[in-house]
Amino acid sequence: MKRQMLVALLVVCVLGSALFAAGSQESAKQSEKMELTFFFPVNVGGAVTKFVDKICNDWNELHPEAIVKPVYTGNYDDTVVKIQSSIQGKNPPDLFISLATQRFSMYVQDAVIPLDDFIAADGAAGKAYIDDFLSGFMEDSYVEGKIISIPFQRSTMILYYNKDAFREVGLDPDRPPKTWAELVEYSQKLTKVGPDGNIQRYGVGIALNSGSAQWGFTGFALQNSKNGENLMSDDGKQIFFDTPENVEALQFWCDLQTKYKVMQPGIVQWTDLPGQFLSGKVAMIYHTTGNLGNISQNATFDYGTAFLPGNKRQAAPTGGGNFYISKGISPERQKMAWEFIKFATSTERAAQWSIDTGYVATRKSAIETPQMQEYYANLPQARVAYEQIPISKPELTSYDSTRMWRILNDSIQSAITGEKTPAQALKDAQAEADTVMKKFQK
Repeated sequence: MKRQMLVALLVVCVLGSALFAAGSQESAKQSEKMELTFFFPVNVGGAVTKFVDKICNDWNELHPEAIVKPVYTGNYDDTVVKIQSSIQGKNPPDLFISLATQRFSMYVQDAVIPLDDFIAADGAAGKAYIDDFLSGFMEDSYVEGKIISIPFQRSTMILYYNKDAFREVGLDPDRPPKTWAELVEYSQKLTKVGPDGNIQRYGVGIALNSGSAQWGFTGFALQNSKNGENLMSDDGKQIFFDTPENVEALQFWCDLQTKYKVMQPGIVQWTDLPGQFLSGKVAMIYHTTGNLGNISQNATFDYGTAFLPGNKRQAAPTGGGNFYISKGISPERQKMAWEFIKFATSTERAAQWSIDTGYVATRKSAIETPQMQEYYANLPQARVAYEQIPISKPELTSYDSTRMWRILNDSIQSAITGEKTPAQALKDAQAEADTVMKKFQK
């Protein structure tokens, strides 16, 4: 009996040890799992959030050891505030999407890591991956020669126009305006005045609100510059607001409202323009290609897209968001965030993202996929944005970019409201910008 009890006791001990070991192994496995927080903004119409969710869900099914949790953080401005707040609270997201224009500020704040070591570790595949991105988008991924971010939801501003409205006033629906002079001419014909004297339809709409005006104005500055100069130097340390060409561009904006009366007076809101276009209240709008999905699904009339009209030259601003990886997280989490970025920007996904949202496919290989070519064949309006990239340049981008945007947006609004002349507005903006930039020029 004692021997039987001893054997039973030994069996229990062995089983207990085995169960304990198994439990310990399971606990170890559980501890190895991670959940990555991913902040992302939406600044266009349509159901973009569900497409982000799908990318994350697809990743999570394949990588249960590293779940990516997407967190919608509002528009781009809201997202910057939430990122900065989380960094200050020492609880940064593992990765996030923010404007490419934020790269200098994110870098100088020591908030993000350069990605060159990850790219180098991937060897030939890493180089091929970077080389596959459109150069017009990779151009604003660098700071001091280092790759700080990866293009994702990227766009350029294009002209949307109502072909039915063109036909109504005798304009060729297949010939949109190509110059500023034609923009005025067409807009005057397209502006429709009702029997009561009120304007029922404006010829053109351009966003002039804070946070959007600088993007549109970048395009007009490029189109009117002597040699294609931008509003800033490539290193982000010098600002060029106060030039005769930029004053002329800002005066043109004012003239569209006050002299020609073909644009809604006052501060036109970015978020209002797609709805005004879809409802027929404005015949042409300057807007992001990222709204193509929304417009193509909801337009009840024949519409077209075109390059932005030029003056001294044709040009357009690029914009949109890039992927960044936070600095204040463990190397293991940074590595997994890098793997997710590559997953989200893979050739097939970059193509599908463009098809689903209207953003420009960021990779050359994505453009060449059968699904992308079929998309362009079925929706030729989408090809315009891609074809415009070679003549596009980054929007206003500098160190302390948030302040630079505020300075330029405030000066534009002071001219639009008549508080200052365009010349005085840009002179004052230049003086303020020069003061801010001094500390970055040492």
